[in-house]
Amino acid sequence: MLKNYLKIAFRNLWKHKVFSFINIMGLTVGMSACFLIFLYVNFELSYDAFNTKADRIYRLVTDIKTPSETMNTGSTSWAFAPNIKTDFPEVEAFVRINGGSFLVRKGDLKFQEEKSVFADSTLFSVFDFKLIKGNPKTALKDQLSLVFTETAAKKYFGDTDPIGQTLLLSGEGLPAIVTGVMKDIPENAQFKGDMFISMSTLTQRFNKGIDDQWGNFGATTYLLLKPGTTGSALEKKFPAFLKNRAGKLMSELNMHYMLFLEPLRDVHLLSTRGSDDSGSMNNVYVFSVVAIFILLIACINFVNLTTARSVERAKEVGIRKVVGAPKALLARQFISESILLCLIAFVFTIVLSAVLIPLFNNLSGKIISTGIFSNLPFVGGMFVAAIIIGVLAGFYPALVLSSFEPVVVLKGRFTTSVKGILLRKGLVTLQFGISIALIIATIVVFTQMNFMRNRNLGFSKDQMMIVNSEGDPKRNAFKESLAGLSGVKSTAASSSVPGSGNPSAYSEIENKSGDLQIANLDLYFVDFDYIPQFKLKIVAGRAFSREFGTDTTQAMVINEAAVKLFGYSSPEQAIGRRFKQWGREGKIVGVIKDFHFRALQEKIKPLTMRIEPGGSDLVSVKIDGGNIKETIAAVESKWKSAMPDRPFSYYFMDEFFDRQYRSEERFEKLFFNFAILAIFISCLGLLGLASYSTMQRTKEIGVRKVMGASIGSIVRLLSKDFLKLVLISFVIASPIAYYGMYQWLQNFAYRTEIHWWIFLAAAVLSTFIAFATVSFQSIRAALMNPVKSLRSE
Repeated sequence: MLKNYLKIAFRNLWKHKVFSFINIMGLTVGMSACFLIFLYVNFELSYDAFNTKADRIYRLVTDIKTPSETMNTGSTSWAFAPNIKTDFPEVEAFVRINGGSFLVRKGDLKFQEEKSVFADSTLFSVFDFKLIKGNPKTALKDQLSLVFTETAAKKYFGDTDPIGQTLLLSGEGLPAIVTGVMKDIPENAQFKGDMFISMSTLTQRFNKGIDDQWGNFGATTYLLLKPGTTGSALEKKFPAFLKNRAGKLMSELNMHYMLFLEPLRDVHLLSTRGSDDSGSMNNVYVFSVVAIFILLIACINFVNLTTARSVERAKEVGIRKVVGAPKALLARQFISESILLCLIAFVFTIVLSAVLIPLFNNLSGKIISTGIFSNLPFVGGMFVAAIIIGVLAGFYPALVLSSFEPVVVLKGRFTTSVKGILLRKGLVTLQFGISIALIIATIVVFTQMNFMRNRNLGFSKDQMMIVNSEGDPKRNAFKESLAGLSGVKSTAASSSVPGSGNPSAYSEIENKSGDLQIANLDLYFVDFDYIPQFKLKIVAGRAFSREFGTDTTQAMVINEAAVKLFGYSSPEQAIGRRFKQWGREGKIVGVIKDFHFRALQEKIKPLTMRIEPGGSDLVSVKIDGGNIKETIAAVESKWKSAMPDRPFSYYFMDEFFDRQYRSEERFEKLFFNFAILAIFISCLGLLGLASYSTMQRTKEIGVRKVMGASIGSIVRLLSKDFLKLVLISFVIASPIAYYGMYQWLQNFAYRTEIHWWIFLAAAVLSTFIAFATVSFQSIRAALMNPVKSLRSE
């Protein structure tokens, strides 16, 4: 019986090659898109799952409340973790990490190790980072101990055993010993590094006493709780802990600390406090819905084409019933054909997915999968899904076909039922409704990204070259040596540039009532040239000037957001007001117009600027766009003359700032590509239905041509019914798409509007796509010789 089913199924597939191709192609593309999307979704949901103790690991985070605002930060004070471990027996271990960049020297080789991480010695007992060489308990215990990843170790030592080797760290040339080599950190880890330095190097050498500083924030802290302890239970004890340990300090500073625990697995997708590799649960939801939509469209194609072809198989069903075939047997036959078709599509899906995975990795910016065979559970899942799709998609056509009355169909009086026609129209409407919603969503995503790329940021970033001196005292000499260089327009020095990190400082600034108001404010250390070089606009007062000797010790410039924070109605009112910040006292001399010193996802925050030559490590070089290569070479030559022991590295401000939007740009590209696939599958189905509809009306078209009908009138006749369905789809899809994209835009502090023309464009585009698809077949039918179409069989 099974053999007979297969023979009939293959015979029908071969007999109707075009419809079989459309069905297989639609299902293949749909299942491939689903496979890739669910690889992405699974990858995002798998962050930190490789840690066997993940259910007991929590990230410790802090809210810092001042009279001015509440700061929600993902970092903690350096003193929190050691004292929590002492006071709470339910804490098994803690690990603090702090990333940075280090100059590393090995003989004549010099590297600026950008992914350097200070970490406590408990790193390997909290996280499942596998140490290939070295003792995980002692590898990061002593000062100046280093652990490299496999890849980084090969960069420094090749095939030589690195254990016990000495490298020189920082400009001081501190001798550090390699005590371990670890496996490369998995792609789905929330923090990554190539070189790990013992935390004692930081707390006992670079910054002695930092372990006792309750007001110094900068550590990312993770707690490993003992089995049976819940994060919520421990959280409830933190207020008493803070009052006991830091109550006096909080009272003196007029600040209040609050500690919270974030489950490790929630940090990547759910935390609003960010991490080194933050994701978005909203994006996971969006792509999951898109995957379901694409598969639904492919299934609708199958149901529509199969039921549309039911007339052709009516006589077959009638004859089978006459010779005694029961309804259940016929239903099994048609469901078997459906499953066979889906399994053929599954085979093509595996081949297509294997080809697309490397491209998909590149598009997503992550190594989501190393190949089709590294995802055997997903392959198995797709096989089961193919069978389920075959059963579900084939169930209704099987029910329709097996229900035909043999007396009616064998007399040749059978016609497609009104219910069947309405079902197909309803499914086409749903199919194109999904496609139109995706078109609208794609246009909104594009306009938002375009808005972000073209928004006036409030500062100049073009042809701005940034060189990091990493605290080298010779940086001022290097900056001055560039002054007369051909191709260099100007230079400036600062601790931060827009898009980079910056410290926040405990500050007291005089408010409109004349009182010193406490706030944690973002801080830039700059030199006299920074404001004019970045073309920051002064809206009140003045910029820093060498003509005022006190500017280096008693002057501050703030932005408009800071003016509003302290209650002033105009920038002019803030000029001359007192400030205290990190041991410095003075007056505000100027107010700059707000500029985006962080990504557009965030609102512009209050910012302060001070002259601080010792803290301005970044040298900004404004260059002439005409001879960039020659200018870079000249700058490098001056660098080597001033700081021969440091490798020369640089980046351009515009590229660096735009890196903040990489995740959004990847989302845009992925969304666009999957939306195109959904529209393509819809068009395949529409083409199949149009082809079948035209084939059924072949004689009618011949008669109309004989009676003098024009080609245009025939095309209109065959197209108008489908275009009506597309217009109905547009009416239904538009409000749904508007609501969804309105919610998506709320993730951005600065966002575009959903303009009326977006819906007009979607309507025109969807109508054009549908008309082009249908008219392709309609024109062929209209051009056919009526003699052939009217000739009797």
